Amino acid sequence: MARAVLPTPTKTFNGSGLATIGPQKWRTETVKAIKLSNSIAHKSNHAIECGKGQDPLPHLREILQEMSNEEASRYFREVRAVVNLIRHRFGELNEEIKNLYKAKEALERALFNKRKDLKMNEESIKLRDNRPKREKDKDGADDLLQAERMNLLNAKRMLETHLDLVQEQLLILDRVRQRVTAVLQERSRVLELVNNSLHLTVSAQGPRASAASMRMRGRRGDGAMSVPCINNWHVDALGPYTPEVEQALQELEDTKKRGANLREDGLELIRKTDNLVDQVQTAVNNGLTQKISESVTLKQQLELASGKNRYAKHKAQRWYDTTEHAWNLSRGPHYSSDLQVHEKLDRPIIKVFQRHPGQNMPEAQEIVKGGDGLLESMSATSRNIGLLKLAQLRIKGDISDKQAAIDVDSSIVRLRRRKANHRWPLGEAF
Repeated sequence: MARAVLPTPTKTFNGSGLATIGPQKWRTETVKAIKLSNSIAHKSNHAIECGKGQDPLPHLREILQEMSNEEASRYFREVRAVVNLIRHRFGELNEEIKNLYKAKEALERALFNKRKDLKMNEESIKLRDNRPKREKDKDGADDLLQAERMNLLNAKRMLETHLDLVQEQLLILDRVRQRVTAVLQERSRVLELVNNSLHLTVSAQGPRASAASMRMRGRRGDGAMSVPCINNWHVDALGPYTPEVEQALQELEDTKKRGANLREDGLELIRKTDNLVDQVQTAVNNGLTQKISESVTLKQQLELASGKNRYAKHKAQRWYDTTEHAWNLSRGPHYSSDLQVHEKLDRPIIKVFQRHPGQNMPEAQEIVKGGDGLLESMSATSRNIGLLKLAQLRIKGDISDKQAAIDVDSSIVRLRRRKANHRWPLGEAF
């Protein structure tokens, strides 16, 4: 029997030193597949181990809901802090508007009083026109009344100008209040499910506080909450403190400061104008009182001069009567038959004396001359009496005018003192 001849197989050695009969490529591919499977299995095991610590738990939905609710609650609390701050500033704005309205009422009342003072000044000037013609010459009281009018007009213009500014500021405050109200309503839209009771306490913190600084710093027993200062909050268009909120609050603060300054300036203007008007009115009253005193003094002097005039007139009348009596005596009787012997120019002694030539007596000429002298004296005395009467009439007229001027000025002083309290309607008849 013949022996079979077999071919000698090609032998290869694996990595362990054993001889193999299979092809190297065939073995290499198998080894690669095993290594790849082992690598994938290792990675899978590693991913499982990592997933045990990182992958969501079976109750992920509930956790995410709780986290979302917590985030929403945090946002609500922050928005509530902003809303309460806005309400706090809104209350301050309303208080400033109320105070500015009071200042406006004070300005209107002061302006109304100045108009009453102008009316009283006008009536005083009109009353002074009722003085007699002799007393209508311009005097210091007229200058004081004109100065009072100018000061009152100036005070009235200043009050009107400031009142216009206050009214304009009130309109601006109202517009700012409407804007803040709109911002407040917009911020309050997310507070339907949140308790709005919050005691606002503004705390001063460091500059540039982040959005986290708006969170509640710690709930106290009374539910109070510390809120950062307005200047320290971080502005975020998508956060609780938006640019619109910042602009509205900043405009509120600026407008409130301008309103406070206007209010203080208005009150100071009222005090200044009142003091100025009081000084001017006091000067006018003192001037009228002084004019009355001067008129009374002149009236008394006129009355004294009237008495002297009356005394001189009576004295001159007595002298006239005496002179007239002497003139009548110097004329002698009206009828020659009434002459006695010793009164005649041709009485016996004179006839005897005239028997010698050139013996004439100037008795008749002297009698005529004496009568003419008495007539001249009577004429001069009569003229003096007439002049005294004219002077007396002038003095009496001056006294009457002085009394009328005193009455007018006294009535003006009484009127001004009675109307000084401004408790009378502007349309009241004087």
